Amino acid sequence: MSLLQHALRAGQSGQIQMPITRRRVLVVGGAGTLGAAVLEHLLASTAFAQVSVVVSQPLNVAVRGLATVPEAALAERPEAGAEDTAIVVFDRERHANGRELAFARPQPETLPVLAAMLRERGLRRLLVVMPHAAASLPDALKRGLANLDEHAVAALGFEHLVFVRSAQMPGGAASSAHPLQRLADWVLAQMRLMIPQRDKPVRPAKVAQFVAQLAVRLPSATPGTRVVPPELVWEAAQRQDVDALVQEWLRGVEAEASTPQPARM
Repeated sequence: MSLLQHALRAGQSGQIQMPITRRRVLVVGGAGTLGAAVLEHLLASTAFAQVSVVVSQPLNVAVRGLATVPEAALAERPEAGAEDTAIVVFDRERHANGRELAFARPQPETLPVLAAMLRERGLRRLLVVMPHAAASLPDALKRGLANLDEHAVAALGFEHLVFVRSAQMPGGAASSAHPLQRLADWVLAQMRLMIPQRDKPVRPAKVAQFVAQLAVRLPSATPGTRVVPPELVWEAAQRQDVDALVQEWLRGVEAEASTPQPARM
């Protein structure tokens, strides 16, 4: 049973005790494997009274707790009691069905403009999930701001701003039948074995679980701008208790590294 189905069952049950005060969260980038997983984890959480997703065309939703916000309405300041946290997910392209085609798909180059609209909308907290080829990033950039666009977003005055750098999933294109192409694919596969274990890709569901828990715990953290390095996302994927890891990291406690499993040859 998926997390979304669990969320639906929870909405029909009268036995679950909900917090008296629950927040609202806005997701930009609900399409794709990662975006869909983020939505499912947010809907499964009891911390949010409503999960809104930005759409580029009308979409009827029947999931309790899920609402839509037209992309054109992002620049408008909503009524009181609207979202306090936004999550922007930059996801990989994939074959999309009709429902996913309705979700707005942000592009990295639009981040400064998008973040400015969200700030103008009144949002106080922003999480940006940015897939990266982690092995190619210098250590300083894994833990700091990577470019001028990220610096521009940091200057907008969000109470909490978090950049999540997760290892990028490898391309899923099928190998060519040409012998030279197969040889090139084999060489690239051997090179991937040399990437440090904690820089290797993490399943989207694990990244989404970590991101959702960050959104839950962020209001209790000291205000400021933070960058989650790929190694921490990998570490979260190894843990049973992701919430404890998130709370420790937000308090500035360095996570104790798990023992990597040997790579299969």
